[in-house]
Amino acid sequence: MSIELSNHISDPITLWIDDESFLYDVYGLVTSFFPGKKPVIVKKPGEAELIIKVPGGSERLERKNAIKRELYTALSRRQGHTLPWGTLTGVRPTKLTLRKLTGGTSFSDTVEHMESSYLVSKDKALLATTIAQKELRLMEDLPENGICLYIGIPFCPSICLYCSFSSYAIGAYKDSVAGYLDSLKREIKETAAVIGPRPVTAIYFGGGTPTSLTASQLEGLFSAIEESYDLSHLSEYTVEAGRPDSITEDKLDAMARFGISRISINPQTLQQPTLDTIGRCHTVEDFYRAYDMAGRYDFIVNTDLIVGLPGEGEDQIRDTLSRIKELAPENLTVHSLAKKRASRLTEKWDEYAKDAFVYTDAIEKIVYDTASSMSMEPYYMYRQKQIAGNMENVGFALPGTECLYNVLMMEECSDIASFGAGAVSKRLTDPRTPGWAKADRLKNPKDVHNYMERIEEIIQKKHKFFAP
Repeated sequence: MSIELSNHISDPITLWIDDESFLYDVYGLVTSFFPGKKPVIVKKPGEAELIIKVPGGSERLERKNAIKRELYTALSRRQGHTLPWGTLTGVRPTKLTLRKLTGGTSFSDTVEHMESSYLVSKDKALLATTIAQKELRLMEDLPENGICLYIGIPFCPSICLYCSFSSYAIGAYKDSVAGYLDSLKREIKETAAVIGPRPVTAIYFGGGTPTSLTASQLEGLFSAIEESYDLSHLSEYTVEAGRPDSITEDKLDAMARFGISRISINPQTLQQPTLDTIGRCHTVEDFYRAYDMAGRYDFIVNTDLIVGLPGEGEDQIRDTLSRIKELAPENLTVHSLAKKRASRLTEKWDEYAKDAFVYTDAIEKIVYDTASSMSMEPYYMYRQKQIAGNMENVGFALPGTECLYNVLMMEECSDIASFGAGAVSKRLTDPRTPGWAKADRLKNPKDVHNYMERIEEIIQKKHKFFAP
């Protein structure tokens, strides 16, 4: 194969490749070196600044990895820096380490494989292998033929600047909430007919913000699940309380009565100017109030933070993490900001570019050192396109408090029946060895009204999808 890279690079870079079946892999790596800039694909090599000629003969995966290694080397030399995750551009790097470990490869050889095959840095190779090892331990005692349930609540008190989820401001949709919940309960109950006696391993309420609903509305959903499924093997029950301004005592009471074991309270940052910028519509004091209220119950509490928000740097991140450390939650999830195509942040990027985030080794050290000082260990991880600093999102937990659903969902190690607008169900295809399993997907309509209108069709598709 050959790669030619011009000394002069335009903005955006022009690209030609002689085998476009590899374009997706190449495109992702190029955008990692030129964040925020989309390569222009040209039809003739003479029009391109980056020319890639693909080798023939060998197996496709080997060719893909060879192309990416050579391209990575050329771009790294041209840009004067490396990437922490090397040639990897996918969401689930731990799938690779899971495959090696379940195949009998030793820990040290798995680390070396990540470094040599994908040019991953030593630190990230160790991180991915350590997390995979932890995940395998967490999945040791899963019930046979178990399944997870996901319930999607697409409403929020307000829509954050960076958000690209199928979320709707609940105030604007107040007349649709009751109808949505009726459809959601139908989907939950009628899908139980095909799932039958399968043991439910984990339940996860996500969104949106589930606690945008009232306590009685939440109780109605909890009851629908309890009446329809076998929960005798349930290992955890999670509700993303998410927005501190949506948390009330009556909602926490309802969750405690129905056996919810885990909640998230997510400020994203404890810097008030940043909260105002990103449209969270709650204060730092609201977070402390909600956290104190939740502390009266026996929940495992997770706190989500985002590193890379506009205007924040090392000092702000250090301050937020030090405040979280004082509270001592059981779990801490740290996300690196990703510019999502459908978010207001991306649409209005020119307004925020001057405050763009620069991920440094010092900031990464603050994050991992703080988690370690709280006696937490990383237990799951994933990546996103356009992620700040080409880094990762990591969940940290005190030993014994890890969220199993996060692991099973991210590593595709369980069937997942998902309900609600925008929800995606998964059914594993063989083989089901961790790291190797693939999943068929069934997507519900994202639009709330479309979801309600098509609920009969959605239920029929669920029956067919999960049929034995």
